[in-house]
Amino acid sequence: MNSTLQGWNLWIALAGATIGTYICRAVGVLVAKKINQESEIFRYLTAVTYAMVAALVVRMILMPIGLLSTVPVWIRLLICILSIGVMLSKPTYRLVPALLTGTLLILAYGIIR
Repeated sequence: MNSTLQGWNLWIALAGATIGTYICRAVGVLVAKKINQESEIFRYLTAVTYAMVAALVVRMILMPIGLLSTVPVWIRLLICILSIGVMLSKPTYRLVPALLTGTLLILAYGIIR
């Protein structure tokens, strides 16, 4: 182990990281009061965020790594379609049930297989 991060040096590093994190958070809270969330920049950032999440989900379904790659593509797509169907049945209240549907179906596939 590196001798520079032992004893008190480790605690000092932890305290410094904690203080730095909370200073940044405090500044963020103070600045956030002055930001208009309906501005064009926030609309752009929201669109980029949704696009990134959608791209990652598509990548996870079509080009997975790890254990998910052992599940056939047609089963992953079928589970995705079923989860979207649950969500669209009543969109305002169905996000968690849709996520649970997908998770439980892929888990059931893993147990059965």
